[in-house]
Amino acid sequence: MKWQEVREIYPDQYVLMSVIDAHIDENKKIVDDVALIRPIKDSQEATKELLKSNKNTIVYHTKNDELFIELRQPSVFRGFNG
Repeated sequence: MKWQEVREIYPDQYVLMSVIDAHIDENKKIVDDVALIRPIKDSQEATKELLKSNKNTIVYHTKNDELFIELRQPSVFRGFNG
């Protein structure tokens, strides 16, 4: 299912989805195709689901025009012994 379809079916709410297909563009993982798991009723439930999510499961709000995940580089500095 495409993101625009999800947005039309569930306007202005959080949804729990599984990422089926995505590609990397610079520092973003652009999600091309998802499987909708279920809508989420409020931000508290969205936070709980986000904390339980794994690498292919995401929580996103349909107010967003595009569906992407910012990729962050791990910190180079682990500690300082000085």
